[in-house]
Amino acid sequence: MNSRKFAICTLVAAFSAALPAAGFAACDVRSGPQTAALVELYTSEGCSSCPPADRQFSRLRQSLDPAAEVVPLALHVSYWDYIGWKDVYAQGAFGERQSWLVHANQQKTVYTPQFFVGGAELRSWQGALRDRVRQLNRLPAAAAIRVQADLTASGALALRADATTRAGAGPAALYLALAESGLVTKVTRGENGGVTLAHDHVVREWIGPIRLAGGAAQAQREIALPAAWNRAQLEVVAFVQDERSGSVLQALSAQHCAGS
Repeated sequence: MNSRKFAICTLVAAFSAALPAAGFAACDVRSGPQTAALVELYTSEGCSSCPPADRQFSRLRQSLDPAAEVVPLALHVSYWDYIGWKDVYAQGAFGERQSWLVHANQQKTVYTPQFFVGGAELRSWQGALRDRVRQLNRLPAAAAIRVQADLTASGALALRADATTRAGAGPAALYLALAESGLVTKVTRGENGGVTLAHDHVVREWIGPIRLAGGAAQAQREIALPAAWNRAQLEVVAFVQDERSGSVLQALSAQHCAGS
């Protein structure tokens, strides 16, 4: 059991015999009192400048303090597909979210690779990432999140998420993501033609925004898990974001609940 103070994960020991041998353990995860740093990388397999950022992203935790609490998400955009290679992990919604974040940051340029930490753009990510994560981790969380996950008898992932914000908080929304690590692609065309790319924390499923009403929101979803997905490498992510500024009020990852 991970002893970090930011999240508490309770594993349920009993499983139905009908469930697959490998996958999510039934779990109950709660965010902690300090702010976890949501780190978003906007990337594309069709972008020649993205592989170094992808590699940095895979080593993210090694580049931070041992006690750092970070929640990474790689969102592959589709707007480079036209130059010769279609990114199979790309979703149009991710480019729309990237544009919204750029606007919320009062910036004008959308590009890849582009990093956002806690909802704020981080241009000098190679040198400034550790300090930015430290700053966020020192802040009291402005929201609380609870995520429960389990497999159904049919092998789908059943998710329930609850989120609340502190009294007086502005408009906010809850987001859920299912991400997969350990992905490998042999690119045959485009700017990265002939290169084998490795990816981690790639968003496979995206749910939201689910707007908080009266400072609270609840979401329940059932997600089919394709056979091609490696269930041992899946993680559930949830975060609450200010809808005006883009600031991430709290985030958590339930990777502790994935595995056999």
